[in-house]
Amino acid sequence: MKPRDIRTAAIGRALRPNIWDAAALILVIGAMVLIVYGGEQTIAPLSELERAPVSLDPANLPLYALRTVLRMLLAIVCSTVFTFAYAALAAKSRRAEMVMIPLLDILQSVPILGFLTFTVVFFMNLFPGQVLGAELASVFAIFTSQAWNMTFSMYQSIRNVPKDLEEATQSFHLSGWQRFWRLDVPFAMPGLIWNAMMSMSGGWFFVVASEAITVGNTTVTLPGIGSYVAMAIQEQNLAAIFYAILAMLFVIIAYDQLLFRPIVAWADKFRFEQTASGEAPNSWMLDLFRRTRALRAITIPFAAMNRVISNLPISLPSLSPAGRARDRAKGRPSRMIDALWIAMVLGSTGYAAWLTFRYLSVEIGASDVVAVVRDGLITLLRVVVLISLATMIWVPIGVWIGLRPKLAERVQPLAQFLAAFPANLAFPVFVVAIVGLKLNPDIWLSPLMILGTQWYILFNVIAGASAFPTDLREAAGSFHLRGWRWWFKAILPGIFPYYVTGAITASGGSWNASIVAEVASWGDTHLKATGLGAYIASATEAGDFPRVVLGIATMCVLVTLFNRLVWRPLYAFGERRLRLG
Repeated sequence: MKPRDIRTAAIGRALRPNIWDAAALILVIGAMVLIVYGGEQTIAPLSELERAPVSLDPANLPLYALRTVLRMLLAIVCSTVFTFAYAALAAKSRRAEMVMIPLLDILQSVPILGFLTFTVVFFMNLFPGQVLGAELASVFAIFTSQAWNMTFSMYQSIRNVPKDLEEATQSFHLSGWQRFWRLDVPFAMPGLIWNAMMSMSGGWFFVVASEAITVGNTTVTLPGIGSYVAMAIQEQNLAAIFYAILAMLFVIIAYDQLLFRPIVAWADKFRFEQTASGEAPNSWMLDLFRRTRALRAITIPFAAMNRVISNLPISLPSLSPAGRARDRAKGRPSRMIDALWIAMVLGSTGYAAWLTFRYLSVEIGASDVVAVVRDGLITLLRVVVLISLATMIWVPIGVWIGLRPKLAERVQPLAQFLAAFPANLAFPVFVVAIVGLKLNPDIWLSPLMILGTQWYILFNVIAGASAFPTDLREAAGSFHLRGWRWWFKAILPGIFPYYVTGAITASGGSWNASIVAEVASWGDTHLKATGLGAYIASATEAGDFPRVVLGIATMCVLVTLFNRLVWRPLYAFGERRLRLG
């Protein structure tokens, strides 16, 4: 047989479908059918929501779960696109960073009800009389609970790329675009994936508010697990809450096995280390697709397109000292331009502050400002105490899990379920206990703030410990570092940038969760704690827009100041003193 015939036969065998192709094809077609079926529901007229209202019949839960998951998947896709663009620009442009990072602090501090207050009407008017407008409002609300921690994670990773890897990209004369796709993105991948899992779970935490929307006289209830839970709480139906928890558990296990577990196993190759890893995560789904022939052949054109795009010789700013020196030599960073840029930023900020003041001064007095600042300081105290407690609990546990890949595989779905557990489902226990034992709501409603946000710390610490280079672990063993010396000399410096990212997002998430946690209801029993979250929740329910704006503005100022005075110096310390390489 001629060599050409041998090659042709080999290619034919490589493209011939096998049993794994059949199994994978069933999964792919099934996913496409579910997506199309769920998508068809979004183009129905708005009157369809009134004709078929949300019911507590458990038979409806599969459809509700599908609708909720599609919203969350669309939001996570939007969050990923936003993360790549925003984090890269903030990390690589010094002038953009001056604006974008404080803005990110503000965005993560704006409560989800604050976004809903102003976006529901916009999206409803964008698609009048259609369910699509309400669906987009819900997706946008979920997006605001997912995007910020992913963006912080990628920004932190790009800023902490090891110096020897930066020097290697310069030796190979890679352009800024090539460096981004060949170094920045792979190095950021482990932390980004764990934060994406946390974002997916964080979306569940606010899914009740995003599907059962009430802003003033506007009420929209979309079919989903969130609206199902809201109705179950309102009707005090414990059986329905139990069914909702089962549905959530099933859905989380499904997307853990079908989506996140394969991604974690695939991304293990991006770990930064100079020696072979002892244990690598695995996934039956990833193994299934790797064994296919026809389906893998279909992806060849996409892989080729990816290589072409990632190899484009596009120049981008450099973070390395040598790159910045070259930029200075070319005259790019000019003091005059910097001064003009800072003046423009300060002017824009002052103008926005003046517009806000003019809007609020019509109906808001000095007593209102004093009251909202007092409530904000009370909530700040709760956040500081809760973040400190979560740090002491979850940092050791996260390190222990992250250094054991096999254990991380088993813990991953459980951690996702706990992180996804909406605080609303804990209301019955807390409300009944507080009323029955005559406890102080100001103290005992506080744990509800940390139920969903403590997991940002755990997931980021797990990501940091998982990415901790094996050669550094071996070096610590060679120097016989044990006990506290091992913690303070080896692992804590290694995970510190990841911890700061988790703590920043946990802090912002706790402020967000205060909207839900400081006002708890179970049937006709309502409990209210003193704090900024309760203030904003009450103003939103009443449709009092000036006080909603005042509460949100106060929260943004407090969070931004706390981040500037505490978290940003810690970020800078991690970049300066604890950078690998």
